[in-house]
Amino acid sequence: MFELALDPTTWAILCGVALLAGFIDAIAGGGGLLTVPALLTAGLPPHLTLGTNKLAASFGSLTASITYYKKQLFNPKFWLASILATAIGALLGTLLVDHLSIDFLNKLLPIIIILVACYSLFGNLSTTQSDALPKLTPALKVKQWLQGLSLGFFDGLAGPGAGTFWTASNGMLYKMSLLLNCGLARSMNFVSNFISLITFVVLGHVNFLLGITMGFFIMLGAWFGAHSAIRFGSKFIRPVFNTMVILLALKLIYEAYF
Repeated sequence: MFELALDPTTWAILCGVALLAGFIDAIAGGGGLLTVPALLTAGLPPHLTLGTNKLAASFGSLTASITYYKKQLFNPKFWLASILATAIGALLGTLLVDHLSIDFLNKLLPIIIILVACYSLFGNLSTTQSDALPKLTPALKVKQWLQGLSLGFFDGLAGPGAGTFWTASNGMLYKMSLLLNCGLARSMNFVSNFISLITFVVLGHVNFLLGITMGFFIMLGAWFGAHSAIRFGSKFIRPVFNTMVILLALKLIYEAYF
């Protein structure tokens, strides 16, 4: 069993990183871009890092999703297919994380994220300002299942950037406002985080004390982030989202090719 002993300064730094990550994640996704490297730097092995990060991240994604739900920016019944597909994908991805080589995935991800960055910079994340949901058709349900399975799987297998992928792909697949987009992205991020967390707990890859401590600060940051997004709207969300996409792409390019 791996035992972790952190000095107070390292704990404080991790909590500060968690606060910022929760704020960013509630708006644009990508909070794991901060917390995962921080946990690795603190000395946690990779699998324990992923599991502990899932515990901490679940606090923030739950807080954000509840906030959007209370503001009627997420409808669980309408997105039921997405919820089920995301849960299944996250379970499969987490089960494979101990056995599957992700070297190819690490080299492919930067290319995908650069395409997402170009789309977010030059395309439209939101095609409408209306808070009406898109029409529920068989074609839309197919989109929900394909999106949920793939992004849930990615979040279970890797994690950082999953929320950003949700925000970007929502803009490509569905005609709805950016706030509805964020409500869906953050809620699905909670589903995959929670299912992946349960699986990591069963596998024994979670440091509960550190995860709960960081989770509290992520939760606090997520509350401020979600309320800021709701208050200031797309003018606030878009630059934060674009910044996170670009940073995530640069980070993955550096790790994969240098």
